[in-house]
Amino acid sequence: MSAADIPSGSLVILQELNSSSPYFKQGASLRVTGKLQEYNVEKAIVVIADGGATLAVDTQHLRINLRLGSLYQFIGELSIQPSNEGILIARVGRNVDGMDLNLYQQSLKLLRQFQSDQEKLQ
Repeated sequence: MSAADIPSGSLVILQELNSSSPYFKQGASLRVTGKLQEYNVEKAIVVIADGGATLAVDTQHLRINLRLGSLYQFIGELSIQPSNEGILIARVGRNVDGMDLNLYQQSLKLLRQFQSDQEKLQ
């Protein structure tokens, strides 16, 4: 598989990731950010949280030191479970302690507005 075959992760805020979201589809490649809330070592499953929303992340393919309460960003593919809950199968993960989450979310909104404006011009 070449690097061109690997999709980039769509930037998504956890609050946007619900069953009615256009991002909530099987196999969607996503980039999510949140505070590590739970960590199940045996299953390699973590739960990240932001603004009251949570997401389970499968970290079995990663070599990363995880600390509860730290801020992490993951890129991977969404797997929709029979219970209609999503779990991100992470292929990339990194600690982003020090990131201002509010500023990150504001910049994401501005990026989306810019992209929308550019599409209207074409």
